[in-house]
Amino acid sequence: MPSVVRHVTIDCADPYNLALFWADALGGSLSPDDNPGDPQALVWTPEKRVTLLLQRVPESKTVKNRVHLDLQPQGVRRDDEVERLSGLGATIVGDHRRPDGTGWVTMADPEGNEFCVERSDLERVESQS
Repeated sequence: MPSVVRHVTIDCADPYNLALFWADALGGSLSPDDNPGDPQALVWTPEKRVTLLLQRVPESKTVKNRVHLDLQPQGVRRDDEVERLSGLGATIVGDHRRPDGTGWVTMADPEGNEFCVERSDLERVESQS
């Protein structure tokens, strides 16, 4: 049988606090076994489709991530989601939105790990009309 992805793992300095950000960002929850100061924290996304494992590493982030998450807003427009994520502590590191509504926004979580915010399904449908 082929393998399955068990977790997407993110290296960080403070697993618990970064897991709080990602739980809020994804509408998920932390594992009830996780506590501040733990070397790892687990975030379950809704319906547990994906889990993020945040793990403490001694070195700080120095270069662009080679793997990153692409988020697609659900029930809101991309620009509204970018604003919400900014309010949670993310920052915009690259704005690739185009006048015709296509494109994406590259953001960084509170520890600098990049991720992208794409258009919502609604925006994709509207652009085809």
